[in-house]
Amino acid sequence: MKNLILVLSLLVPGLAFAQTYSVDWYKIAGGGGTSTGGTYQVSGTIGQADASDAMTGGSYSLTGGFWSIISVVQSAGVPNLLIVPNGANSVQIRWPNTGTYTLLQNGSLSTTNWVTSAYSISTANGTNSITITPPAGNLFFRLRQ
Repeated sequence: MKNLILVLSLLVPGLAFAQTYSVDWYKIAGGGGTSTGGTYQVSGTIGQADASDAMTGGSYSLTGGFWSIISVVQSAGVPNLLIVPNGANSVQIRWPNTGTYTLLQNGSLSTTNWVTSAYSISTANGTNSITITPPAGNLFFRLRQ
């Protein structure tokens, strides 16, 4: 009996320090790959990315959600381009109106065929924007001074 009381008295303090852990959410993903252009590289998975608010660090920002066929290429030292949903089947590409940058576009990151974008540019509240519908194929944008 004394041994049983001794064993129980040794276990009770251990229960006081026990902690419970849980995983509140998870995802199952697979496949994917890496996309590289200039000095930037993004790695992803096949399927839906985690939907979340923007994750930022320094001058970079990443927002999770559904994959897009419209993409921007950020260049060091140039104002950021943003892709913003605009209704059911279009997006806006936005950038600060500094008056010194030209919006360029290209269908491939593996070529240097960047041309001045032919989309009509709107300006409001210090921001330039274009509105586009999903193109056939890839379409990349960047700013040049």
